[in-house]
Amino acid sequence: MRHSEREEAEFREFVATRLDRLRNFAFLVCGDWHRAEDAVQVTLAKLYVAWPKTAKISADAYSRRILVNVIKDVWRRAWFRREHSDVEIPESATADPATASAQRMAVLSALARLPTRQRAVVVLRFWEDRSVDQTAEILRLSTGTVKSHTARGLQALRGLLGEDRSKRTEGVRA
Repeated sequence: MRHSEREEAEFREFVATRLDRLRNFAFLVCGDWHRAEDAVQVTLAKLYVAWPKTAKISADAYSRRILVNVIKDVWRRAWFRREHSDVEIPESATADPATASAQRMAVLSALARLPTRQRAVVVLRFWEDRSVDQTAEILRLSTGTVKSHTARGLQALRGLLGEDRSKRTEGVRA
């Protein structure tokens, strides 16, 4: 597909300014840096093809919608279900060593155990500080669905984090 020079420049600028945020979002949704990179690459390829359409809609919202769909498509494939690795954050991904605490790892591990759509809603609402309406627009969901996924996701995270906390304290007592 061939785009005009203006469209090419707009797309390059979009990628340059949003690439890190897309990678971080992808990592938070899928829990693996390598899969996140792959998903972002596929997303950018799809976004490039549809770039002329983005003049009428939000390119940010559209790119995140594509990204969530790409990640969901990968998870549907049987070969992906073979292995599941623990969430690891490379040192280069953290601002400083203090942020790589046990609490951060517990939250990321719990986040990785949520269903895809709940995880995407929680990440958009609380990591990216999006409103219910913005999240609904990005994921093409109703605001009621976003609210329900938010509530269920937070409840699940509380349960998982409480479960992790009780496991840590049991080990200390023993």
